[in-house]
Amino acid sequence: MPKRSMRAMFAASLCVALMILGTAPALAHEGRKLGDLEMEVGWGTEPAYAGEVNSVQILLVHDGKPVVDLGDTLDVEVTFGDQTQSFPIEPNFEPGEFGRPGDYRAWLIPTTSGQYSFHFAGTIDGEDVDETFTSGPSTFDDIENPQSVEFPVQQPSTGELAERIDRVEPRLAGAIGGVQDDVQATADDASSARTIGLIALAVGAIGLIVAIVALVASRRKRA
Repeated sequence: MPKRSMRAMFAASLCVALMILGTAPALAHEGRKLGDLEMEVGWGTEPAYAGEVNSVQILLVHDGKPVVDLGDTLDVEVTFGDQTQSFPIEPNFEPGEFGRPGDYRAWLIPTTSGQYSFHFAGTIDGEDVDETFTSGPSTFDDIENPQSVEFPVQQPSTGELAERIDRVEPRLAGAIGGVQDDVQATADDASSARTIGLIALAVGAIGLIVAIVALVASRRKRA
């Protein structure tokens, strides 16, 4: 076979492969069809980790063309356990400038690992929509604990730090309350200076815990 023909066949094969890749659905997303409307839903960043900025991603195609003028006709509610919150949907593209037409996002920081659900309600190009998508093995990723990929040292998550503070706070409050009682009872005693010092020590401990939480949170944001 002449070299020119082989090159032509290779170029044609490459173009076909690129076309297939360009139209392939996003990995770890759930796709649905509502008549002429096609929806693909999942996390904007995958793998998805707790405590990291992420987004609800919805890719929209209507009558074979990307939806580029959604406006404010669609709402999304994110549910974790018994907690639900609405988030605004915005385009993640500018036709002719950047992004993939039809790619819309609702930005959030999922703070807890586990299963999440997205409920979309409203209209898309005049089509009524009332659909719920839930993460799982056959749809899109659950939120994962970031400790599984932290190296070299695993840091406690923001949620874990909050739990530790919740456990310690009552003890510190009780200790401070007891010291305050001692101060009241021994206000004219020379030992009151020692008592006041204990109060300062307890308050300092609380400040240290708050500083640690802030430091860990700032490191995660920079990461």
